[in-house]
Amino acid sequence: MTVEIERARPDDAGEVLTVQRAAFLSEAQRYSDPHLPMLTETLAEITAVIDTVLVARDPRGRLVAAGRGRLDEHGTCHIARLAVVPDLRGLGLGWRMLLAVEAAHAGAARRYELFTGAESHDNIRLYERNGYAIFARRPLDRGPGLVHLAKPAVG
Repeated sequence: MTVEIERARPDDAGEVLTVQRAAFLSEAQRYSDPHLPMLTETLAEITAVIDTVLVARDPRGRLVAAGRGRLDEHGTCHIARLAVVPDLRGLGLGWRMLLAVEAAHAGAARRYELFTGAESHDNIRLYERNGYAIFARRPLDRGPGLVHLAKPAVG
């Protein structure tokens, strides 16, 4: 599928929230985990960080994926909220979004880190194929927990 990946605009916040909710609800249903913490993000929270969000649009301009990265003072790029609309899963769009978020911080990042659900086997395989290794597993009060993955930046 041909998509354009670009920085989100302030008026994209509502669509970003919709894509995230659709993607994470689909994953929660797939793995029978109704406690994904990503579902608690609000429109105001997305709006506050919209300048860190990358989005992918299909040829008709529909927002079909989103993701973001935040660089901390130690040179670690924290990747979060990678989301692909459910009907486009498995087409390589998640992989392209991951690479785009990494590239947006290339040169400044010394390390990349991200979290996924402990039962998100497809996500874990995607990240491992892209050089990430499991750094730690974190239990949650509810649900199966999170997996913390990391990889060093190349360059």
